[in-house]
Amino acid sequence: MSNRPRTLIYVGVAAVLVAGALVPRFLSSRSRGPAAPTRSGPTAVRVQVVSVEPQTLTERLSTTGTVRANEDVELVVEIAGKVSGIHFREGSRVQAGQLLLEIDDTQLRAERDRAAHRVGLAERSEARQHRLLDDGLTSQEEYDFAQSELNVLRAELALAEARLIKTRIKAPFAGIIGLRDVSVGSYLTPQTRIATLQDVNPVKIDFSVPEKYVGYMGTGATIQFRTKGSEKPHTGTIVAVEPLVDLDTRSLTVRAQSPNPDGLLVPGAFADVEIVVRRIEGALAVPNRAVIPELGGKKVFVAEGGEAQPRSVETGLRTAELVEVTEGLQPNDRVIVTAIQRLRPGLAVVVEGDER
Repeated sequence: MSNRPRTLIYVGVAAVLVAGALVPRFLSSRSRGPAAPTRSGPTAVRVQVVSVEPQTLTERLSTTGTVRANEDVELVVEIAGKVSGIHFREGSRVQAGQLLLEIDDTQLRAERDRAAHRVGLAERSEARQHRLLDDGLTSQEEYDFAQSELNVLRAELALAEARLIKTRIKAPFAGIIGLRDVSVGSYLTPQTRIATLQDVNPVKIDFSVPEKYVGYMGTGATIQFRTKGSEKPHTGTIVAVEPLVDLDTRSLTVRAQSPNPDGLLVPGAFADVEIVVRRIEGALAVPNRAVIPELGGKKVFVAEGGEAQPRSVETGLRTAELVEVTEGLQPNDRVIVTAIQRLRPGLAVVVEGDER
């Protein structure tokens, strides 16, 4: 017998043996049917909660403003003339009524003296006419003319004295005088600026607020503000409110006043202003992230009996971190603040901290 037939016999025997081993397993598998899928219960979601407690909720408004002097005037002369004397030092403090500058008054003094001399003559003439009238030696008309002439000359004298007074520039109020723009010998006109005078203690702070806050901007309210380049906070008190809303910006101008004894607040400085608009005592508030907007309202989820349960809520005042809940929650409710997107009614939850 050749080798080829023997090989075929061996392969056939091996195939029979393998088939014999696999057929019982196949039949056994068919008899048991398909394998049943494995089932497991839902996994509880770990969440964090906040307990709702009554608290004080404060609404603050941040805006910008400008520091202004309490009083501010640009010093000028009322009559033209040459500067004959300067009696202030730039940047110094001056008192109300202090002499600051003089204009050459030589001509005005001469005019005043001439007017005074003419008044003296007219007074003597009027006195003579009065005696003559009493003695019946002159008419009432002559006396009236003398008296009228006297009154005119007295008015001219008063005018000359008023002009003379205007050659002496005095401080209208106490304050700090700025840089001067004139020198001795300068010729001044009423349009010439001499210097500025500012009263900077206290200072004013002007700022704008949206028109919806009109009802909250009462006089006497306190503001906090800071100026650029200084981290020191300052306090001011609202003293006046502009009664007209700006039609372009729909805002309202408010003025506050702040003490400035050390002179750190400089007029013209930019100010960051913060105002306490209103304060609600005993408010129930939750973090902003816990409130979920939905069609027709808002809701939060509370942890109850190991499950997340929705509560429809009404909200009120909103701050940067909290929102007031006016309806829908009670004190000690545990509001869920994490895993918000995964929550659904009845979802099993585990509150962090409860498992310990």
